[in-house]
Amino acid sequence: MTAVYKGISRTELDAAYNNSLAVANSTELMAGFDELSAQTRRMPGARIGLRYGPKPRSLIDYFPAAHPGPVVVFIHGGYWQARAKENFSFLANGLMAHGLHVAMVGYTLAPDASLAQIVEEVRTSIDWLAAHAAGFGGDAQRMVVSGWSAGGHLTAMCMAHPGVHPGVVGGLAISGIYDLEPVRLSYLNDKLALAADDVKLLSPIMLPLSPKPMVIAYGASELPELQAQSQAFFAARQVAGLPGQLLALTGLNHFTILPEMAHAGGALAVAAKQLAG
Repeated sequence: MTAVYKGISRTELDAAYNNSLAVANSTELMAGFDELSAQTRRMPGARIGLRYGPKPRSLIDYFPAAHPGPVVVFIHGGYWQARAKENFSFLANGLMAHGLHVAMVGYTLAPDASLAQIVEEVRTSIDWLAAHAAGFGGDAQRMVVSGWSAGGHLTAMCMAHPGVHPGVVGGLAISGIYDLEPVRLSYLNDKLALAADDVKLLSPIMLPLSPKPMVIAYGASELPELQAQSQAFFAARQVAGLPGQLLALTGLNHFTILPEMAHAGGALAVAAKQLAG
């Protein structure tokens, strides 16, 4: 077979980025997360479906803490072409336990939007929160941007200097993609339609890096390519002398890492609290 990336074939590359295939019980795990998320959305005070833009999925679900405090802006995953904010509401529980407000951001999926359009849409959600969070008790000058998988990529794009919003104090990117070249060469590009120029413009590792602190987290039992993405992005920031931390969580894969944000003692919830100050 012809090598397309790092000496491996297209078939091997597809497998190297197929998290659902790699985790045998991923469907069951996500179903469990959906059940917990439905309970979270029924919590008193939850503000569901706040519109920040004109597109159907340009909505935010806002979960206020008991008292005024910083805001964690969470961007869902799904390789920019699947899943929704509703799948991840349960993560708010661990953050709210630390006094953090949580905004779950929805966005248009590929192929209905290009990746460049998705990035701009998500950035618009942060602008909207900066203008409106105070009305819900959130501190718009202490926002932490976070996201998982594709949301990790979008987190890094929102943090990219000089585009980062002045109200953002840090980023928590979880199991993200920071170099899009293997994505362009894999099955994931069937809907994304990335060109070589898009890779240069939309890969966080190829852009000016944010001087604000970032925690780059991943599961130590994730696919090797996913681990390498996080390691390389952190290394680039480290070489540039930028603040942050590489958080490799032992024994966790692409899906089992998520509950680390859903309870107060979880490593991701603690990291978010530390970034918020």
